[in-house]
Amino acid sequence: MGVFTFVCKSSGGEWSAKQLEGEIESSAASTYELQRKLVQAAAACDSSGGVTSSFSVVTPSSAVFQVVIGGGGGGSFVGGGGGASAPAGGAAAAAEAPAAEEKKEEKEESDDDMGFSLFD
Repeated sequence: MGVFTFVCKSSGGEWSAKQLEGEIESSAASTYELQRKLVQAAAACDSSGGVTSSFSVVTPSSAVFQVVIGGGGGGSFVGGGGGASAPAGGAAAAAEAPAAEEKKEEKEESDDDMGFSLFD
């Protein structure tokens, strides 16, 4: 698994990036183009698996960009099927369902208190 962290800065309408601990550098006219170039450069260094990235603006002229390549644990979120994550997600959904039903029942009761119903 490879983690590549870049410090990005804007100057004169162009974005540039330098790897925090490494030698990868790039520049582009937009943040989108810069991210694409950096992902391609990181993938050229490490092609051990899927690619995940995140771009976080710090100030209007600076940002942090991180590219994560590989890492088997991340696949369960994207693919939708890790054995450990499925029961937890199901349990959370089951816990939320009764709460939604209770709110619905309360609303129905309040309609009856007003002396009319939409379905009468």
